[in-house]
Amino acid sequence: MTHLYDTTLRDGTQREGVSLSASEKLRIARLLDGLGVAYIEGGWPGSNPKDAELFERARDVEWTHAKLVAFGATRRRGLAPEDDPSLRALLACGTDVCTLFGKSSTLHVREVLRVSPDENLAMIRESVAYLVAHGREVIFDAEHFFDGYALDPSYAMQTLVAAVNGGASTVVLCDTNGGGFPWDIERVTREVAQIAGRPVGIHAHDDSGCAVANSLAAVRAGAQQVQCTLHGWGERCGNANLCAIAPALELSQGVRVLADGALEGLSATASEIARIAGVPEDPHEPYVGRSAFAHKAGVHVSAIRRSPRAYEHVDPTRVGNRSRVVVSELSGRANVLSFAERLGWNAQDTLAREVLSEIESEEAAGYSFDRAEGSVALRLERRRPGYRRPFDVVRYRVQVGRGEGELPYAEVTVQTKVGDKVFHTVGAGHGPVAAFDEALRKALEPVVPEVARIHLTDFAVRIVDGDAGTDARVRVWIEHSAGGHAWGTVGVSDNVIEAARGALVDGLEHGLAMLRGQRSEAS
Repeated sequence: MTHLYDTTLRDGTQREGVSLSASEKLRIARLLDGLGVAYIEGGWPGSNPKDAELFERARDVEWTHAKLVAFGATRRRGLAPEDDPSLRALLACGTDVCTLFGKSSTLHVREVLRVSPDENLAMIRESVAYLVAHGREVIFDAEHFFDGYALDPSYAMQTLVAAVNGGASTVVLCDTNGGGFPWDIERVTREVAQIAGRPVGIHAHDDSGCAVANSLAAVRAGAQQVQCTLHGWGERCGNANLCAIAPALELSQGVRVLADGALEGLSATASEIARIAGVPEDPHEPYVGRSAFAHKAGVHVSAIRRSPRAYEHVDPTRVGNRSRVVVSELSGRANVLSFAERLGWNAQDTLAREVLSEIESEEAAGYSFDRAEGSVALRLERRRPGYRRPFDVVRYRVQVGRGEGELPYAEVTVQTKVGDKVFHTVGAGHGPVAAFDEALRKALEPVVPEVARIHLTDFAVRIVDGDAGTDARVRVWIEHSAGGHAWGTVGVSDNVIEAARGALVDGLEHGLAMLRGQRSEAS
């Protein structure tokens, strides 16, 4: 049996830009437990107050699937285990499982720890035995194992024997520097698994870009525990990515590592954990990324319209994701037709050609529709017989300024036509987009109350033709969300406010069309 051991809360937080409070760690741990992860490493209780707080608060949590793990180091040189502060902190945190890391490379033993090889073996054996004697399950992480094995395979194996003799339940082979490759990882793991006398695990870093491949190779060679992090977060280039390892094992290898049915919730869980951590999601992340099953090339789209699996290595719904068709100047008619079908109506080739021609012209002028599915949908919707725009911006005026000692401000006056009525409203904010949004909502909410459900969630500005300097055209992309769906819209102009107006107005129009049932679902 193969188990997942998640170390997002410890190794994952060593990624630049990731910092989690004890409350955030606990929320993430609950989500991981819901997936069915076997072990969740909470942190290093002797290293910082936040981790100590997490373990204290976790005492009252009833875990459904996971065992919470405390992480620490073998005893310091010259200290008895009972006198070592780190080992005492591991016992005090109250977890049933502890993971100890120790050096398995003679380079690190001599030049980093600066102890004799025999003393290092004693540090490993005695530390493990001390925790086992106090009723703990102990997992031993053999740090720098593969590099150490390449330098001195006999000594690297002796470190594992020392841990086993101390009572370790599992010995984990660590590619700490992340420079290993699958063929070496598989060979060494197989050699170790045959003689270790304990289950073997793998802990891979991604510095060579092979952490997932190395982990899968280790499982192939007999590893029964895979240590990984959500989204592959971790120090330097990160760790093996749970979001890729779990579906690869379950869907391709037939190895169950999550709870029954949990794999279908992987994309949603991964997204929620990224939101809690405040880390932008990579849209191109395998399996769970928004673009993981996105199709842009016209040849590909034509194929998947005939057979959905023609250009998809797995069914995206198996991991809670979905196929998407991207429309751009690289698209063929099939892209537009497929997009229209997703909107719930059958477009004709003539209409597809019209929309594609419009998109090609606009992209030549600086538009980009790769992330602006809302804008594509509108270009189709506006051709639907009987479609009426929920509102029109008749005219607007923007004032921006800053007084001495004051914050910047913006004031926008808008004339908005809704049906037969024209509303004059004023919005204010620190920037013109916020002010424009406020003015529009003042006009719309009394007569189109659904607009209150639409929220602006992202905003980006990019120069289209940088050679023009400050006269360059700009592209503004805005993302809105409502009802569990999100959509992007785009505007282009040599005036940044006008570009933002175009994206903002299109985003609200598309959202209102969706909420009023004029199409099946958001893009």
